[in-house]
Amino acid sequence: MSGTQPLKILITGGARGIGRGLFQHFMRAGHSVYVLDANTTELDHIRRTAETWKPSSSASVWKASLCDLRDRSAIKATIEDVKSTFDGKLDVLINNAMATEGVGAGRLMEDNSDEIMEDWDTKIAVGLTAPYLLGRLCVPLLKAGSSAPGSPGTIINISSTRAYQAEDNHEAYSAAKAGILGLTRSMSVSLGHRHKIRVNAILPGWIHVMNERAEADGASVAWEVGLTKEDAEWHPAGRVGRAGDIAKAIEYLIGSGFVTGQEVVVDGGVGRKMVYPEE
Repeated sequence: MSGTQPLKILITGGARGIGRGLFQHFMRAGHSVYVLDANTTELDHIRRTAETWKPSSSASVWKASLCDLRDRSAIKATIEDVKSTFDGKLDVLINNAMATEGVGAGRLMEDNSDEIMEDWDTKIAVGLTAPYLLGRLCVPLLKAGSSAPGSPGTIINISSTRAYQAEDNHEAYSAAKAGILGLTRSMSVSLGHRHKIRVNAILPGWIHVMNERAEADGASVAWEVGLTKEDAEWHPAGRVGRAGDIAKAIEYLIGSGFVTGQEVVVDGGVGRKMVYPEE
């Protein structure tokens, strides 16, 4: 994407983890970025931090808003604010947010508690229903955008290799991430034929993002903290992934006008272990 025009980008789940890494990456590249998240602590932190990521010569704008993606009315209100902030235009929608609470919490699928179904409802709402609604609401803005020469805006859905490589008791997470792949293919056909809007999915493998949060910033935690030699050796690529690896894949999809309905796996290959720690 080097040398391209400044873009207007919307990122869900942009206050921490991969989303925050993307926020920082695209801000530093001179693009305008609107992020939303449901975590007030992390949102407050990036509101104090994000201006330092902006190049001094850049005329870009940014905004970080609170939005519970389980709440459809809140999503609709947020998109109205995105429309106002970006003058009715959007170049890139990145559906990154996922409810991770409860992942790996030790509950068995056959647990008879109400919490299991609450966890299911939350993950499907945030990880699958919200991207569908956001895609629908952003169509007018994306039609007015131009992420690549001769092309309107584009949608990028963040899935996971867990769509194919599930773990014990991760049914809701895996179902949402697998559903995103079907949604991506369907949306690419519907929105492509009618509006030339491209829709693609990225499937991250193990992306280490423990440094992409307020607590890590306060302690000046380096990216590699928490990783071991064995973590790197599990991967034929020789290391665990970074948020920047996802940003590079997104840049490819933004600039590639002939690519739509595709799944881009970003993974260093796990040679001896299939189970990933939390992204």
